[in-house]
Amino acid sequence: MFRRSVLVAALAAFATLPAAAQAPSGKLVLYTSQPQADAQATIDAFRKVHPGVEVSFTRDGTTQLMNRLQAEFVAGNPQPDVLLIADAMTMESLKAENRLFAYTQAKTDGLPAGSFDAGKTYFGTKLITTGIVYNKSASMKPTGWADLAKAEARGQVVMPSPLFSGAAAIHMGAVVRQPELGWKWYETLKANGAQAARGNPAVLEAVAGGQKLYGVIVDFMAINANKKGSPVEFVFPRDGSTFVTEPVAILRTAKNQAAARAFVDFVLSPDGQTLAASQGMLPVSNEVKAPEGFPVLSNVKLMPIPIAEILRSDEADKERFADLFGK
Repeated sequence: MFRRSVLVAALAAFATLPAAAQAPSGKLVLYTSQPQADAQATIDAFRKVHPGVEVSFTRDGTTQLMNRLQAEFVAGNPQPDVLLIADAMTMESLKAENRLFAYTQAKTDGLPAGSFDAGKTYFGTKLITTGIVYNKSASMKPTGWADLAKAEARGQVVMPSPLFSGAAAIHMGAVVRQPELGWKWYETLKANGAQAARGNPAVLEAVAGGQKLYGVIVDFMAINANKKGSPVEFVFPRDGSTFVTEPVAILRTAKNQAAARAFVDFVLSPDGQTLAASQGMLPVSNEVKAPEGFPVLSNVKLMPIPIAEILRSDEADKERFADLFGK
């Protein structure tokens, strides 16, 4: 009788364990703006830790993903459990719409202040700066943003459009608020023959292929290409780099909350951060070493990123950019 009572008590205790304490399983749907290979590597590494979870993912630019997600919200059937996208501005917008789940148990030890939402609705997973890429054949070696407006760069500059890239939208929002740059910088670039591309990969392709000599691009793409032998160099501008944190978040409508929490835990863990470094990106955790080719973060000048202010004027800024460079 005693042994039966113990067994019943044990089974009852097990049944009341929170879902997070049990091994996650089932299907997890991820929407991500990571490059295709990085997204697959992240999923593969996650599944080694949680083999019971089947992950399906949709990869596209942040703006396109959000357009798709907004249409799903309108239809009353949002598909993703987890978002892993380029910028905090998009997450702030979703947070304001009460679309994000507050994962208060997420472990944020070792993460720098400001890299995650104080309400724990989203968490930065890495630091991705935007700077200048140039082809090694270029006669001028740029060191700051103003160099892209020089005569030597006439007709030779390409940049990602903020209409298609979340990182580019943050970059635009920060740059136009810098007194020494502002909209005048964009207007000067346009007058100098600069062009906008759909995203960062198109910028790298153009500069690496010699169709353009200079570009505005996220750091890891150019640095990783350089390490693979591409004829490009990356510059952290002396007047400041803009940056995004590629945050991860769980939707309030997630169908598999347990697997979603496990995914967030993984990308913030030492293993997840080491994976980010191995992919050639600056880990957000100060406990993981930066990858080869990156300077010590304290040697990189970062521009102020007033996310709330940028978000408020985002649509107007994009319209002004489109008037200059086209849609």
